[in-house]
Amino acid sequence: MNFQWFTPLLAPIVLGLAIASCAASPPENGTDTSEAGQATDPAPESPEAALPVVDSVEPLTLVEGLEHPWGMTWLPNGDLLITERPGRLRRVSSSGELDPTPIAGVPDMFTAGQGGLLDIALHPDFETNNWVYFAYADGTSQANRTQVARARLEDNALADWEVIFAVNQDKSDGQHFGSRLLWLPDGTLLVAIGDGGNPPLQIGGDLARNQAQNLQTHLGAVVRLRDDGSVPDDNPFIDDPTADPLMWSYGHRNIQGLALDPTTNQVWSTEHGARGGDELNRLAPGENYGWPIVTFSEEYSGGPITSETSRPDMVNPVTYWTPATAPSGLAVYRGDRYPQWQGQIFAGGLVSQDIKRIEVDANGNVVNETPIPIGQRVRDVRQGPDGYLYVLTDAANGRLIRLEPTS
Repeated sequence: MNFQWFTPLLAPIVLGLAIASCAASPPENGTDTSEAGQATDPAPESPEAALPVVDSVEPLTLVEGLEHPWGMTWLPNGDLLITERPGRLRRVSSSGELDPTPIAGVPDMFTAGQGGLLDIALHPDFETNNWVYFAYADGTSQANRTQVARARLEDNALADWEVIFAVNQDKSDGQHFGSRLLWLPDGTLLVAIGDGGNPPLQIGGDLARNQAQNLQTHLGAVVRLRDDGSVPDDNPFIDDPTADPLMWSYGHRNIQGLALDPTTNQVWSTEHGARGGDELNRLAPGENYGWPIVTFSEEYSGGPITSETSRPDMVNPVTYWTPATAPSGLAVYRGDRYPQWQGQIFAGGLVSQDIKRIEVDANGNVVNETPIPIGQRVRDVRQGPDGYLYVLTDAANGRLIRLEPTS
């Protein structure tokens, strides 16, 4: 598909992307191994060398007037669906026009605090079944939970709304719903769930965040479902009587970025710490990512949450950010618009109001990190079917932005 969204609503700002070293291991110095002084014909130019060099981008505002947009996905005809946290589903045409009328059929939901209509994903076979999947908050201020539903998109309305998953532990307040959705190549669906909330919030007489180490609750976990919500028979805890069978990984605080590298099939995530300690993780089934037993994060009131930052039976983050960036939205780039950025990770930041362009080596270690300033809270980052990177900003007047190569 070739979209022609070339009319910005905001004058672009050219961004020079100076490479900045991050907290991970530094890159190895390259060595020129070519021989000099040889009277031979030059080697033919490699296809990679012929690709255009992209060393800067400019953010082009395509759409304004979105109210706290949260997630996005493209339809086969090139239209874009965008969720708004207050409970609306919007359509942007392939020509870049926002339909003023929201798509009908979204039911009432819990829209307080961080809750509302959150992530969205199309069924892998959408062209034959029209299923659209939604993650959202349901319930009341005293008893709420993350749910996943699917509905069929028919013209400009949803039909056959069906709840296929609900977190098995209610919580109070309006924090930490998680809610990112990700389809795996085998047609199963990952759902990231927050830990329930910050102290002094409690569940069953214990701090809510401790539920992230409880294999019987979905809080603080990534669960894996079939497309109808049933349990895949190869889930990692399927034979563990002490664990819920939907559990896929656990020990998470509040995942707000979830992405698949379509070349390596590696699943990546970003999650919020409390006061600092935001994390980039490589996810794998059955693993414990430590929260709140091991963390680089501190209490909002000050002081360490724990004295431990690592344990041999828990997975360390690939990198972490202190002070906090509040990462939200994640993409692994595999397109041709920015050819030198193949395999690099793009992580949005709510607090930092930028996108981190993260370069990893063949072993998945971070070697460079470069900020791309956006100037608003970044809620989502996705690669579009046209190969461009698209951004949603979280504001009462939120924007849809495209990162346009400038060289």
